[in-house]
Order: sequence, then C-alpha cells, then structure tokens
Amino acid sequence: MTLDRRQFLSRSSAAVLAGALAAPGVAAGATPKTGQASGHGSGDPLQADGPPQFATVPDPAARMPAVPFHGEHQAGITDAPPPAACFAAFDVTADDRAGLIALLRTLTSRCRFLTHGGPPTNLGPVAPPSDSGTLGPVVPADGLTVTVGLGSSLFDDRYGIATRKPVHLTPMVSFPNDNLDPAQTGGDMLLQICAGSADAAIHALRDIAKHTRGAMQVRWRLDGFASPARPAGVPRNHFGFEDGIANPNVADPEVARRLLWVTAGVGEPDWAIGGSYHVCRIIRMFIEFWDRVSLNEQQTMIGRYRATGAPLGDNKLTDIPDYRADPLGHVIPLSAHMRLANPRTKKTQDSRILRRGYNYDNGIDLAGDLDMGLIFNCFQRNIKRQFEATQIRLIGEPMVDYISPVGGGYFFALPGVRDERDWFARRLFQT
Repeated sequence: MTLDRRQFLSRSSAAVLAGALAAPGVAAGATPKTGQASGHGSGDPLQADGPPQFATVPDPAARMPAVPFHGEHQAGITDAPPPAACFAAFDVTADDRAGLIALLRTLTSRCRFLTHGGPPTNLGPVAPPSDSGTLGPVVPADGLTVTVGLGSSLFDDRYGIATRKPVHLTPMVSFPNDNLDPAQTGGDMLLQICAGSADAAIHALRDIAKHTRGAMQVRWRLDGFASPARPAGVPRNHFGFEDGIANPNVADPEVARRLLWVTAGVGEPDWAIGGSYHVCRIIRMFIEFWDRVSLNEQQTMIGRYRATGAPLGDNKLTDIPDYRADPLGHVIPLSAHMRLANPRTKKTQDSRILRRGYNYDNGIDLAGDLDMGLIFNCFQRNIKRQFEATQIRLIGEPMVDYISPVGGGYFFALPGVRDERDWFARRLFQT
C-alpha cells in the first residue's frame, strides 16, 4: 500500500506520540531538569556536548536603527548602503488591474511593518506562524529598506496602464561587452532589499514572497554584500579597489533635481514625480585573470591607487583629478575607467549618476571558475542621458577584458509612500 504525504505524516506523528507516552519516567510536557544528562553513555566525554555556538555579536542592540518608511522619496537610494542586500526581480502574475492594485497594497503593508519592526501577529498554535521566526520572536528593523521599481514589461496591455509608462523606461540595452542571460535579466518588478545583516534582508524577501504568492513570482535573485572599510575609506570591490567614490552631491537639492529625481515639467506622467530610474547590472568579474595583472596595470586601468583610492598623482581619496593639467593622459591615462566614466567637463556633467553597488559571490560556474562580481546600481532622472551616455564612453575600455555584464534590468523606482493611507504607485491608478 502506498501512503500519500498526509497519511505518512499522520502515522509518523502517531507513532512518535505513542512511543513518548510508553517511555518510562517521561511525562507529556515535562521539562528536563537543569544540567540533567540525556541519552546513553552520558558519562563518556565523547557523548558530552560542547558550549553552544553563540553569535559573535549576540547583543540585539547591535542591529541598525529603523530607516523611515514614509516620505517623498523611497529609502534605499540616497541613504548610505548598509552591509547586506538582496535583489529580487519578479514577474507579476496578478489576474487583472484589481489584482495588481491589491498586490501593491499588500507589498506596501509588508514593507511598512518590516522596515519598522516589531512582534509579528500571533495566529495561535494551530495556524502556520505569521512569521518565519528566523530573526527571533520580535522582528528587528535592522536598517531595512525595500526599494520598489517597476519594469517596462509591466506596462503592457494586461493592467490598463500602458499609456502611463514613464517616458524613459525601456528594456535594458545590451552593449558590446555584455553577455546578458535572459534568466537573469528583466522583470516586471525589482525589489532592492538592504539591511544591516544578511538574515534581515532574506527574512524580508521570504515574508514578501509569502504574502504576495499568486500575484508575483521570483524571476531572478542575487544577494550582495558591502565589505567593511579596509583599513579605512569606502568598501572595496572584488578587484581590491574602493568602490562608491566621486558620486554627485545629491544632498544639494539642485543637484538632486537635475540628476536624480523625476520632477514636474520634464515630460513625465504626474504620478512619477518623486521617483527615479534605477539601473541594476550584474557584472561578472573574471577574478582569476585579474589576479594575474600587475599592480601598475590595474591602477592605470582604473585611474586610482589601489591602496588609498586616491587618483593617480594625488594623495587622498577625496582629491579631485585635474584632467586639464594632464591633457595627454601621462598621469591618468585617457583610457582609465574613472576618466571615461566621468570626464568632469561642462558637456558631461549632466550625465553623472548616483552609484550604489554591492559585491556578490555566487560560488563557481560550470567550468569551475569563480562566479564573483558587482551588483552595479545607479539612480538617475534620465537613463539615456545619464547611464547610457556614460556606458557608451566606456565601450572598448581596457577593463572590458576582465568584466562582463550578465544580467539586471532597467526599472522605475517609485515615488515614496507619503503616509499611512498611501501605498506604492497609488497615483498611477488615479484618472
């Protein structure tokens, strides 16, 4: 006779219960005495337990404080990147417009709770727990941010929003050095989940996936991390160079208006005001080849000293290179990555982007090579004018022999959720 899963579990549970009740000296619900040895041979040192493996930072107060969820803009864009991140792209499977709205409302509710933290709802002993429990009985905020972006594929004819698509939102362009894998590219929605620790980010993904099941399905996912400063400065990438240098000063409202946020009067739909375009690129780094390159060649490809992050010819990480004093590239080569990406001219100043990258380590590929790289993220007001213009300048740079973008996508990071009554993309559905 073949048992199905339910019958197997029922019979197994009954057998375990019967055995427990038949065992002499053990009462149902009894609690072992403190220090009481258990099992046979407990006097043998090989049977003794070692000390529990407590975490190296056991104090819950070590978690990062909450980041405000409500505001004009979403969190996770201008705030400093915390150490851990999870990027998950989804295909939306909601049946209709009402289903999509319900999905966005649910997503808002879960993100509001998770970013604030607190005790999860107690559903009683019979129902499945409302929370996975991986963060303990009380969910800590731990600096969690969930930045929601919509892909161009969501604006097809399924939900009646095709005419409301942001002007510059398209499928991600493939450049000459790209090797895009369809399984890691695109998606109707991207969640950038960042937190003080990996378990907090993964916990948030599990919670969201549980509550939105049936309305969206994970298309691709990749976890990232930011290394601590070694020995100082900003985190380093897998090439050993400090990453996240020379971003535009978006703390200046005028700079943010011109480079980062969608504002009124730029031809975008009204609902998109306060949002930003998010480019996410999974960039594979060919580590084994890079590690065979001389330090001098590595530095001239980047344009900075590896040890300090300072531009070649300068002393400090924050020094601004004077390209006009080096027109032929004797100090910083004309082909250096930093010089091509940001030539620091009047003509190219409007193409600057706000970068927010994370390292990834995805084990090995089928050939046994290390699968490591950078989850490159940038935010801007206009993808074509900013990211794509920058990427075009980088075509053919020497570093292309050591990297290859393999996935990611273009997304529109939604305006912020203003208050308790608001929800993600609410204005998108208003006529």
